[in-house]
Amino acid sequence: MSDRVVITGMGVISALGVNVEENLRALLEERSGIGDITILPTRHRGVIPVAEVALDDDALGALAAPRSQRSWTRTALLGLCAAKEALAQAGIDPAAARTAFISATTAGGIDKTEPVYDQFYLPEIPDEVAQYLGTHDPGDHAQRIAAELGFNDLVTTISTACSSSANALKLGDRLLRHGLTDVAVVGGTDALCKFTVNGFNSLMILDREPCRPFDRDRAGLNLGEAAAYLVLETEAHARARGAAVLAVVSGHANTNEAFHATASSPDGTGAYEAMRQALAMAQLAPEDISYINVHGTGTLNNDASEGIALTRLFGSAVPPFSSTKSFTGHTLGAAGAVEAVYSVLAIRNEVHFANLRWRTPLAEAALVPVVRTQRGARVRHVLSSSFGFGGNNTSLVLSAPVQQG
Repeated sequence: MSDRVVITGMGVISALGVNVEENLRALLEERSGIGDITILPTRHRGVIPVAEVALDDDALGALAAPRSQRSWTRTALLGLCAAKEALAQAGIDPAAARTAFISATTAGGIDKTEPVYDQFYLPEIPDEVAQYLGTHDPGDHAQRIAAELGFNDLVTTISTACSSSANALKLGDRLLRHGLTDVAVVGGTDALCKFTVNGFNSLMILDREPCRPFDRDRAGLNLGEAAAYLVLETEAHARARGAAVLAVVSGHANTNEAFHATASSPDGTGAYEAMRQALAMAQLAPEDISYINVHGTGTLNNDASEGIALTRLFGSAVPPFSSTKSFTGHTLGAAGAVEAVYSVLAIRNEVHFANLRWRTPLAEAALVPVVRTQRGARVRHVLSSSFGFGGNNTSLVLSAPVQQG
């Protein structure tokens, strides 16, 4: 129970690039991935900006390179790309040890079932339609990736809206701390689909311009697509096999304020408690946090609620913070893992990433984010938060492997 859980591998694919290195380069150069829709077939092209991975399904399939292309959804292909990168960096063979695979999503394979849904009821279903019958299940992507890569221990799927993959990391950490697995590959994947674009559009929370998290004049969020996975193991297990430790999972917490189906409480109670409890688990004081990767969607409700929660926890000394959703858009079930990867990159590269397009403080909380990339920062502990619909709020504390006094 006392052995620390550490991160030994990471993989990510997003609108910023197809691997960790490309994502880091875009973050450092302040290049946003938000732009016009070019791949998703929708009438909202030219109207609603998104953050697409710049590969069509054929190119994505070639990059992911599963043994067979049959029945692979875009969500599953994104996940396969990121999982392969994470395993390669960690030097882990999923079949060689007790290795859990915990994957998160919100839309699952809807990107492939929504175009053919009306054909599921035909007397004779064409083969090109039938191959996607099972992919509508959110867990299909996890089972498919696990079978492809050779996971033969625990395989499960988490779907808690925007906190999904942060909760995947939390579950993986708990399994390791209790000796229930030797390695846990945790994260999530979500592809853009008409269902999510139309759904968020009906809520009237999509910005028609690139989003402006934590800005007084924010007008909503931009949706994105991505996948990210992290390899977790106990420090003793990592050291025994000579693996490099990238970061430490110091703390985490999940709360559910159940205030509203899609809105956060105006006083930020759920977000405040998730952050406070994560710090308590890590045995850290608020002043120990070097950088915060905020949830920061750019919606009127979320940013106000989160801003109030930050001032409740940190008072007048809120650490440097930014929303990397200003680069990637909101990648839904993948967001928590994507931002966990970015948090580790902040630690290892001694950087605070920019909060793009910010100009004016919130009326509800006069906070100023990091507006330009800050290099040379001493980043020891990062707080990364993911707050989901239904009030499912998760905060993670990730730390540098070696702490200096």
